[in-house]
Amino acid sequence: MPPTAPERITSLQNPRVKQLVKLRDRRPRDEAGVFLVEGYRQIRRALEKRIALRELYFCRECFLGANEDALLAEARAAGTELVELSRHAFEKVAYRERPDGLLAVAPQWRRELADLQLGTAPFLLVVEGIEKPGNLGTILRSADAAGCDAVIVCDPVTDIFNPNVVRASTGVLFSVPLVVAESRTVAAWLRERGIRSAATTPHSEQLYTAADLRGPLALIMGSEQYGLSEFWMSRSDLKLRIPMAGQADSLNVAMATIITLFEAVRQRGGGSAR
Repeated sequence: MPPTAPERITSLQNPRVKQLVKLRDRRPRDEAGVFLVEGYRQIRRALEKRIALRELYFCRECFLGANEDALLAEARAAGTELVELSRHAFEKVAYRERPDGLLAVAPQWRRELADLQLGTAPFLLVVEGIEKPGNLGTILRSADAAGCDAVIVCDPVTDIFNPNVVRASTGVLFSVPLVVAESRTVAAWLRERGIRSAATTPHSEQLYTAADLRGPLALIMGSEQYGLSEFWMSRSDLKLRIPMAGQADSLNVAMATIITLFEAVRQRGGGSAR
């Protein structure tokens, strides 16, 4: 028998629509243990990593290409419930200004430091107190491109499951091993494994290009507003400076992360292979 046609929702007062709107906020997300994934590319990457999407809402009037039906079929085959929304209803639940007609509900997960499987020369990125979801998403995307073995988020200010983190990461949230932990726990874990830590600071004499960034390494990056805490500055094995020729005394944290990551990639001969 052919599959049953998906439910179609047109009312903004429908309980499903109301719940999707609530999931934009952290507390309802955490209480339900889920988060939102919007966009073709993000949902495609979730399916590729066999994330068990619970529901996939779609609006054909918002589709931008010709591949959406194949994606819907793949999601249905994986056990995802499909629900069709009218344009009016979809625009109500979407958080993008120009939605592409695809919005999924995915389960949250939690990975511990002990879950990370590392080789003999791990290449890690540790970020402390990142405030802006867009920056965290961009950092995840950059870590994926650089071949980092994992990203460790210390003392987070923003939720890793914030919809804008998912969007800015272009879905690599599903592919980069990601751990959330306290700074003290992470620092002790790095020391136990002989992984050197390298912090960026404008007060160091050593340029980031002059430091040896090969071997077991964790790059440590701080918050947008305050930079790295004294805790990490006092415990880092290396302190690196990115030269600044103009009047600005700092870079956007995502930009500083990209610059430092890819200097390490250059020195390491192309990055780690996950």
